[in-house]
Amino acid sequence: MKRITITSLLFLLASTICFSQDLITKKTGEDIQAKVLEVGQTEIKYKKSDNLSGPTFSIAKTDVLMIRYENGTKDVFVEENAKAAKLPAFSVENYLRQGQMDAKRYYKGYKPAATGTLVSSLLIPIVGLVPAIICSTNEPEEINLNYPNPELMKNPEYSTGYTQQAHKIKSRKVWTNWGIGLGVNVAALLILSAASD
Repeated sequence: MKRITITSLLFLLASTICFSQDLITKKTGEDIQAKVLEVGQTEIKYKKSDNLSGPTFSIAKTDVLMIRYENGTKDVFVEENAKAAKLPAFSVENYLRQGQMDAKRYYKGYKPAATGTLVSSLLIPIVGLVPAIICSTNEPEEINLNYPNPELMKNPEYSTGYTQQAHKIKSRKVWTNWGIGLGVNVAALLILSAASD
């Protein structure tokens, strides 16, 4: 019984120590376990929780979504970041066009789908057709969009332009890779048949 009590107390102490830190959540979704020292006008100064006697780091306030403090309170910086972002004043058509241009520049989330299609179609082109169809018909997930400005994505025209263009890019890359896999297989068959004659 004593062993269970001691083990329970040690577990409780360890979990308290592990969670007694601040958590800085960046706009990218990355979490930094830290001890926040100062929240200034433009930056946040902190020490990494695993090295409190180490160097002091700073991060731009515009890159931070939220700080969750060890006492359970939190600071959210969405409104401040929106003001700091100084969003451009576009017309509806310009927001749509800007979303499309930004997707061409920033969207790279198609790579896993395109690579998976290429690999499977190199092995057996008919099998590669399945991921090609699935990947090209599904819109990219928001986590993979990599848009440059979360505030702009709140605008429906910009968001529509960005996501539609990202879907086109993903579909084009997936079908291009399926075609490459098919072409490699056809070329290999022609070479093998020519070698056997």
